[in-house]
Amino acid sequence: MISQQLSLDRVDWSQCRDVESVPGRVSGALVLRGTRMPVSVLLDNLMAGATVDELLEWFDGLNRAQVQRVVEFAVRSANAPAGFP
Repeated sequence: MISQQLSLDRVDWSQCRDVESVPGRVSGALVLRGTRMPVSVLLDNLMAGATVDELLEWFDGLNRAQVQRVVEFAVRSANAPAGFP
């Protein structure tokens, strides 16, 4: 589970190859690449206590490895020191 203490506003999603924003898809929200799953929905569910297994069961089309990479990227980025590239 992801800690609710993460500072996700510091995450530069443009640096995560597993995330994309496509105009006209989910209103241009950041989504897991190749899906319609908003990153915010993924992380909100994890912070609320859901497991990756539950997410894979609830949402068709998710890939375990991709979900794990996005979560790991968010954790690394949110916990990086201020000014860290």
